[in-house]
Amino acid sequence: KHPLLSFFRIFPASTFNMSATAIETKLKSALSPTHLEVKDTSGGCGASFEVVIVSPAFEGKPLLARHRLVNDTLADEIKGIHAFSQKTYTPEQWAAKQ
Repeated sequence: KHPLLSFFRIFPASTFNMSATAIETKLKSALSPTHLEVKDTSGGCGASFEVVIVSPAFEGKPLLARHRLVNDTLADEIKGIHAFSQKTYTPEQWAAKQ
């Protein structure tokens, strides 16, 4: 018996109806990013996302505060997502990384 079978009995596919576009829209509106990547890593069902966000809103904030800012912005959306990974950078950090 595959472990995901039990998982999807508890959380039917209809639970995961989030789209990368909806996440992008909310993050753009709240954080005015200079760079944003939102990737659905669930194969299209909207259960798992990876986000890379570069925003001046992160200036002077430690990593945990940045993640809380993103999590607070997406609080309603995260309730319906199985997995959410985020990488947050200031514009200066992002430029140094390129």
